[in-house]
Amino acid sequence: MPVAVIDGQPLHYLDQGCGPVVLLGQSYLWDRQMWAPQIEALSQQYRVIVPELWGHGESGPLPQKTASMDDLARQTLALMDHLDIAQINLVGLSVGGMWGARLALQAPERINSLVLMDTYLGAEPEATRQYYFSLFKMIEDVGAIPEPLLDVIAPIFFRPGIDRESALYQDFRNALKAFPKERLLHSIVPLGRLIFSRGDVLEHLPRLDADTTLVMCGDQDKPRPPAESKEMADLIGCALTLIPDAGHISSRENPDFVNEVLLTFLANHA
Repeated sequence: MPVAVIDGQPLHYLDQGCGPVVLLGQSYLWDRQMWAPQIEALSQQYRVIVPELWGHGESGPLPQKTASMDDLARQTLALMDHLDIAQINLVGLSVGGMWGARLALQAPERINSLVLMDTYLGAEPEATRQYYFSLFKMIEDVGAIPEPLLDVIAPIFFRPGIDRESALYQDFRNALKAFPKERLLHSIVPLGRLIFSRGDVLEHLPRLDADTTLVMCGDQDKPRPPAESKEMADLIGCALTLIPDAGHISSRENPDFVNEVLLTFLANHA
């Protein structure tokens, strides 16, 4: 994978295909594989860029300067400048949507179209934030994600009825288990705290272009339920698409549906 040095750290990214640029922003605790079906489908007619989050996949540790979602947006703009890309079609899932919308608000001239998937631009509800922070504390104390915690964290990302023996579920669970101590302590946990203590930018969403924005959500997404997506779509004034039989990582749970929606949207907007 190619690499760009941003804020002093190596950011790895996939760059595949030719045509208008589609940048895919990933979820926390996942690498580029969460977009594997979309990379295959979209790269037939688009140039697909997938930067890996700090501390995830092959990317380096979280840069010391990173203190907010706005910093993640700024770092993506730096990657675009590094690649000499003027405009992108941005598809952001979960944290990818959180910084993606901020990027669109900061630099609307750099965004051709925007898809917000399984994400929320409000602040994290206090009870949920405290719960996640308690998990981070456990991980810090142990220096790993302990076995019992794997069976707490992994299900959050999928629809309730997923087969826990499936390759999709087991591969993710094993990836969580494999995070080395240094990555957890210096990148994963600090990034998690940054994500779940983010500010509320809902009041700014009406500034987004309703005609070139789409909100999507798995109909069984637990951490980012469809009601949140409806709230955002109403504020933006854009369309909302619910993804059937999918939880938080809808890109992997119902890839054919997601691919069809993205290809149709991009055909009209890219």
